[in-house]
Amino acid sequence: MLGGRPPSMVAKEVLSRRNYAALWRMWRLYPRFRENLGRYFLGHGKYPYDCQVRTPAGLVAPTLYSTHDMWTMNEVFCRQDYATDRGAKVVVDIGSNIGISALFFLTRSPSCHCWLFEPVPRNVERLRRNLCGYEDRFELRQVAVAEAGGRVQFGVEDSGRYGGIGVKTGRTMEVACVGINDVLEEVLDSAPAVDILKIDTEGTELDIIRAVRPELLRRVRTAYLEVERRPESAPEPFASAFRSQTWVLHNRAPSA
Repeated sequence: MLGGRPPSMVAKEVLSRRNYAALWRMWRLYPRFRENLGRYFLGHGKYPYDCQVRTPAGLVAPTLYSTHDMWTMNEVFCRQDYATDRGAKVVVDIGSNIGISALFFLTRSPSCHCWLFEPVPRNVERLRRNLCGYEDRFELRQVAVAEAGGRVQFGVEDSGRYGGIGVKTGRTMEVACVGINDVLEEVLDSAPAVDILKIDTEGTELDIIRAVRPELLRRVRTAYLEVERRPESAPEPFASAFRSQTWVLHNRAPSA
């Protein structure tokens, strides 16, 4: 396996043009290009590791804790799975993990404000460290998000990247959970629209987006969902695209 990846994944990804664009961005964005190349492709290096990356806000260096975090770093900053222009002001990030996607959004523009949802205590601690200095531009809720609220069993594992509600990891913890409609209602009480809704919950993404009430969904401009394959249809009034296991929904007629 290359860098911990199964051969089938490597064979599939080597044909994707987006990955070659990501390689070019690695050279452009990483001051330690060769170091990060070895970490990403071959799984080299010790952790924790402060990964420097150039952003519109200047040089930042989130702390990564495993090869899995290096994969996330590349997917977000170099492959740009959540590509956005600098006009995004309101971001809802469900499954914030250690804050890499949030850091990407926050460094696009000084007017961006993020609402972050992450239930695992260790991830939350690391997220706070990675977002140090941005505290005035994000709200953090240490909860899971699902179709409805309550208490749920949440699978956890060592990397912190692959846990989720009902995920079989061999180790679980009970966490608080809030419903997606409650999340969006709270955010939209203080904002006309959600510019970006990102959902990465290891298997419940489609259940969550389908549970959103239509009047709230119409006020979401772009949504990113991490899913294994492209769903058959997109909710109205969204057009959709699928790339690198990210389902992208663009609102054709936002109501705000």
